Amino acid sequence: MAAEHEHTGGTVRVDSWIWCVRLTKSRSQAATACRAGHVKVNGERVKPAQAVKVGDEVRLLHAGRERVVVVSRLLAKRVGAPVAVEAYVDNSPPPPPRTDVLAMGLRDRGTGRPTKRDRRELERLHGRSRG
Repeated sequence: MAAEHEHTGGTVRVDSWIWCVRLTKSRSQAATACRAGHVKVNGERVKPAQAVKVGDEVRLLHAGRERVVVVSRLLAKRVGAPVAVEAYVDNSPPPPPRTDVLAMGLRDRGTGRPTKRDRRELERLHGRSRG
């Protein structure tokens, strides 16, 4: 079944491939990332129409995280997640732990402005304490 989605030629557009292997939610997001310079193929910034081939290294900065993948299979259409994972080798650095993200000191909606004491506690959490 996966063979019908595979591209028979030697290259595929980079924005299309990024979308097909589910690194972005839409093809327009992939094209926008290319135009903004957030996509590199073999170390070079690329335009959305740049061709990728098997063996190319694709670096994508998306959603605050850098993804580093090596193309192992070319896809012409978007496929399911289990098939998409087989189309590349993921060499990305591990994502930051979720506990670091949540320890920012979020306030409840509708509680108003922070008091002086609240502000000092937030500054201490962020490591910006005066002293």
